[in-house]
Amino acid sequence: QVQLVESGGGLVQAGGSLRLSCAASGLTFSRYAMGWFRRAPGKEREFVAAITVSGDSTYYVDSVKGRFTISRDNAKNTVYLQMNSLKPEDTAVYYCAGRLWLYSSSESEYTYWGQGTQLTVSS
Repeated sequence: QVQLVESGGGLVQAGGSLRLSCAASGLTFSRYAMGWFRRAPGKEREFVAAITVSGDSTYYVDSVKGRFTISRDNAKNTVYLQMNSLKPEDTAVYYCAGRLWLYSSSESEYTYWGQGTQLTVSS
C-alpha cells in the first residue's frame, strides 16, 4: 500500500522559514516525480513545486520562486519543501504527490497523494 506522509507544518510568523517533509512508502520512490501542491482557504488546490526522479530539475509556480526549494533524498524516500521568506498568503494545507517518471504541474496527473499538512503564516 502506497503512503505519502507529510510533516513539518505549523504556525510561523511572516518572514520566517519552515521545511516540509514527505515520507513515501510502498512504491519505488526513485521512479516517481514528486510535487507539492497547496490549498488555501476558499481556493482550489494549486501547484507549488515539482522535482524530477533524479532531482536534477525543479519547477515552481511564480509566486514561490526564489523563496521555496524542493529537494529529494531517494535513499530516504523523502521529498522536502524548504520555505523561506514566508508570507501570509502562503497559508494553506500543503500536499505532496507522486507521479510515475514524469513531473507535471497538473494535479490530475498525479497518482498518489498525502493527507496534507497545515501551514499558517501570521502577519
